[in-house]
Amino acid sequence: MSNENIKETVREKYAEAAREAASGKSAGCGPATSCCDPITSNLYDASQIGQLPPEAVLASLGCGNPTALAELKPGQTVLDLGSGGGIDVLLSARRVGPAGKAYGLDMTDEMLALARQNQETAKIENAEFLKGEIENIPLPNASVDVVISNCVINLSADKDRVLCEAFRVLRPGGRFAVSDVVVRGEVPPALRRNIELWVGCVAGALEESEYRAKLAAAGFEAIEIEPTRIYHAEDAREFLSHAGMEAASIAPLVDGKFMSAFVRAQKPRKI
Repeated sequence: MSNENIKETVREKYAEAAREAASGKSAGCGPATSCCDPITSNLYDASQIGQLPPEAVLASLGCGNPTALAELKPGQTVLDLGSGGGIDVLLSARRVGPAGKAYGLDMTDEMLALARQNQETAKIENAEFLKGEIENIPLPNASVDVVISNCVINLSADKDRVLCEAFRVLRPGGRFAVSDVVVRGEVPPALRRNIELWVGCVAGALEESEYRAKLAAAGFEAIEIEPTRIYHAEDAREFLSHAGMEAASIAPLVDGKFMSAFVRAQKPRKI
């Protein structure tokens, strides 16, 4: 399947997820998307989601909570790659305060509309949602302090370009701090070929050493990959079955190989 076909499939699925969230339905499991529990469950504590519109929470399809791990500081400028319904942008905007700014970037009109409505409902002024692709970030060089993302880089078929773009927009000393699904070891080819799992943030997952190598090639240093959840065979059965795959034979082959991880790296202060 071509890169453009992957992109259009992702766009269509996430548009449907936005429509479901806007109507008050969870965008987690169901016909619209395969990004299911346990990957998307229990990522935000009650004190965080209590600050936000329900639609922002319903539209959350991530695999982690980068805003809790990124150590954002007042006055910083933050960019969320693939911001969806806006949950991480709105939480980031609160963390950086009135002197800071939080940008969200998404390619799906329905998600952008939902995010902007959520921003208005939450009465958060220091956030802005931009339309665009994470492979071509519509911001100037050296314009942000922190790049975050929540289980979106997996969805890109050109991850090298995404990482180079993240490096470009970061200021010297800026930080890459994303939640993503990472693979440890070999994965059955059938998983890589299954487009439903691309949309569910699994089939496009990079192997841990490959992720490190791509970050280094983009220019990053101080690279760390910290597991936050490790998925086992029982966890895999649900998303394999949802994708129309024979779970009984495949699930044992992925036992313990997929993990949600917090990926950190830094742009050198001097280049």
